[in-house]
Amino acid sequence: MPRVVVLVAEGQPRPYNLAALDALAHVVLTDSAGLAEASRRADILFLWDFFSSALREAWPHADSLKWVHVAAAGVDAMMFEELRSSEVVVTNAHGTFDRPIAEFVLASILAHDKQLHRSKALQQQGIWEHREVTRTEGSRALVVGTGGIGRATARLLRAVGLEVRGVGRTARDDDPDFGAILASEDLAAHAGWADHVVLIAPLTDQTRNMLDREVLAAMKPSAHLINVGRGALVDEPALIEALRSGQIAAASLDVFTEEPVPASHPFWSMDNVHMSAHMCGDVIGWRDALARQFQANLERWTAGEQLNNVVDKQRGYVSRH
Repeated sequence: MPRVVVLVAEGQPRPYNLAALDALAHVVLTDSAGLAEASRRADILFLWDFFSSALREAWPHADSLKWVHVAAAGVDAMMFEELRSSEVVVTNAHGTFDRPIAEFVLASILAHDKQLHRSKALQQQGIWEHREVTRTEGSRALVVGTGGIGRATARLLRAVGLEVRGVGRTARDDDPDFGAILASEDLAAHAGWADHVVLIAPLTDQTRNMLDREVLAAMKPSAHLINVGRGALVDEPALIEALRSGQIAAASLDVFTEEPVPASHPFWSMDNVHMSAHMCGDVIGWRDALARQFQANLERWTAGEQLNNVVDKQRGYVSRH
């Protein structure tokens, strides 16, 4: 029976299906402080605490590790060179967050176009102010990231009448979800096309700070940035400057370079920044869905079958073939 270590954070709800997991394997619960000892002779590590970087420190003790599952779509928080170059298989929560995050992006676009944030602020001030709002149908969205979440987002936005293009590693035409996919290296050349720029790309060495001063300068003054990927996709000081100067109109941000966002951060007091607490995919029941996903993969493992959602460790995400 394989030995499975489940890494949980203090105060974090545990997977609801521990009994079912224990029927398939010998399950050991630990926190970051105990991971080094718990990982000895462990075959599988289930990173329920998906933002933990404890595996890097515990790595010399993980003498039998064969598979790591991360209960998140992004694996950047736990990836390091020794893991990349090893034979340990990494899987993730690919697919679980596709539709919820797509819905969050659509909600962000509608809230911006219909001035819902402005209406709430005026309500709190007791001010009646009639205004004209923007028609969403026919507007343009550039979705940066063409994996499962990006594709779900493209399909939903197109369904409500937006024109959508994707930005990915390789340019191509006639994509079923995006129509056209543009190369990431050409982002600055195409950013001015969009009314809404949506960041969903995984965080890698290639995508870090991809939305920089050059891209911001190329965007429309009326453009709206949405980041539901990782905070480090954006050069935050450059974004603050662009928002303050009117270089772009607004930003809806669910992710940040530092989380929680410090109380002194300029974003808190900026009227054209709309913040949420890294929650865009966390619909009711999301933890149970993540637990079920790992159980299904553990059942495949114990049956000797190919695992689902295997991450390309060099690229940092599940590759489409």
